[in-house]
Amino acid sequence: MTYCVGLLLKAGMVLLSDTRTNAGLDNISTYRKMFLFEEPGERVIAIMTAGSLSVTQTTMARLQEAVEDPDADEKSSIMRAHTMLQVADIVGRALLSVGAEVHEKMATMKQSASATMIVAGQRRGGAMRMFLIYPEGNFIEATEDTPYLQIGEHKYGKPILDRVVTPETGLNDAQKAVLLSMDSTLRSNLSVGMPLDLVVIERDACRVGLSRRIEAGDPRFAAMSEDWSATLREGFARVRI
Repeated sequence: MTYCVGLLLKAGMVLLSDTRTNAGLDNISTYRKMFLFEEPGERVIAIMTAGSLSVTQTTMARLQEAVEDPDADEKSSIMRAHTMLQVADIVGRALLSVGAEVHEKMATMKQSASATMIVAGQRRGGAMRMFLIYPEGNFIEATEDTPYLQIGEHKYGKPILDRVVTPETGLNDAQKAVLLSMDSTLRSNLSVGMPLDLVVIERDACRVGLSRRIEAGDPRFAAMSEDWSATLREGFARVRI
């Protein structure tokens, strides 16, 4: 399984994903789940994936192939689309098509496979937008009322986001929020695991401002995790019943 989270704020976007796709006593696999497409100053697009690896890898391969195709147009390439809404539509159609193909192949074995994606980005002159793409190809969009989207094992990391994240949250605090959201998930679900990929995109920059790979044992992440645990224990002790 996996956990990916994206925040859409007035100051920019913060995205975080884990890299674990399979967990068991002796079978743990690691694959990147965040993919970046960038023409600095013109457009930046981030895609995070969760679900069947066969579906997500094939979908991303086809999207990449379209980006590299000199004959591609705004209807087939996310790097030529005129708006982020068109980008979401291209990704949704690709995900639906691949999902249907994989499902047909697996139907004889009475198995199924599906995936979801978060698509976020901005093109020069357009607004920052973030979408959650469903297996059926349809999508929903992050709004000021709900300025974040999650895919995968999201339930453990949701409470802190509900309590602290608003559209006015700054990018530094937003990084803290998604990392603590991930820390809660890591502690509660073995199907989510490190390394982590963290990306920050400032509003109207149309480029990746920060890209950080957080490995297991990272001292900054470990210190933050311990500080958060200590703060929770102290807060719990102060609460009266």
